Amino acid sequence: MNNVSINGVITPTEQAVVSVMDHGFLYGMGLFETFRTYRGRPFLLDKHMRRLQAGCQSLGIQWNETADQVCQQIAELMQANQLAEAYIRYTVSAGEDILGLPSGPYTQPTIVIYAKPLPLALQGNTQERLSGKSKALRRLHTVRNTPEGDIRFKSLHYMNSILGKRELALYNDQPSASVEGLMLTAEGHLAEGIVSNLFFVQEDCLYTPSVDTGILPGITRSYIIELAEQLELPVEKGLYNWQQLQRANEIFMTNSIQELVPITVLLDDDHEIPVSGGQPGRWTTALYEAYEKEACQP
Repeated sequence: MNNVSINGVITPTEQAVVSVMDHGFLYGMGLFETFRTYRGRPFLLDKHMRRLQAGCQSLGIQWNETADQVCQQIAELMQANQLAEAYIRYTVSAGEDILGLPSGPYTQPTIVIYAKPLPLALQGNTQERLSGKSKALRRLHTVRNTPEGDIRFKSLHYMNSILGKRELALYNDQPSASVEGLMLTAEGHLAEGIVSNLFFVQEDCLYTPSVDTGILPGITRSYIIELAEQLELPVEKGLYNWQQLQRANEIFMTNSIQELVPITVLLDDDHEIPVSGGQPGRWTTALYEAYEKEACQP
């Protein structure tokens, strides 16, 4: 990653700096979105921008970029980094202010855009590509913390997820890149992965933890719910436990970079439980095909 964009200016990464008085650095006051491009275009950008705008309003950050401005800045950065497709992180930090807790809004936020190459695309038919993306899901002891406000922001405060990733590394599962960690709430309800949302299928119904558990309302999560409804697959959002997940016919995780990730094994301290015969399930495959169709259309 040779360059980043800071407030619309393409800047060599080694020269890029943010003020020590920026409240994103001092107090974690800032938000970000991660997404990827297909055919050089950011996918679901309107949904990402709506979530970002709502979060900025809640935090008192006056951010008013338009979709056209964001697309232009991303295109310029991708060109500077010689990328045809890219993993994008768009960050809005509160900007400079006093050393102390302000009561007024943040009027001059700092906007930083990162663009890096995507992992190599898997080849083969849908089933083969999904199988190549499959992971095990390990239950963690790290508890998903409660959100900062009414719902979880995709904020600069990511300590809980980092602690979860460090716990996951302690198990020394191999290959480590093929295992995701699952955090539960303090009450024992299923929450979400370290960097992903959770879905499972039981008897032709799709289940996902409610945002009442404190999970991030993921953009890909909401889009998968829309696709499920188009496929006439019923969706329920609620409070579920580890025992219910063990009985699932299919399990998959979602995020904007990895798309749909089939879970073929559940892991806890004492057990290894196969899921869906070790292969992506029927509904997982159908949802992935629908997602690909929308993302890759001309």
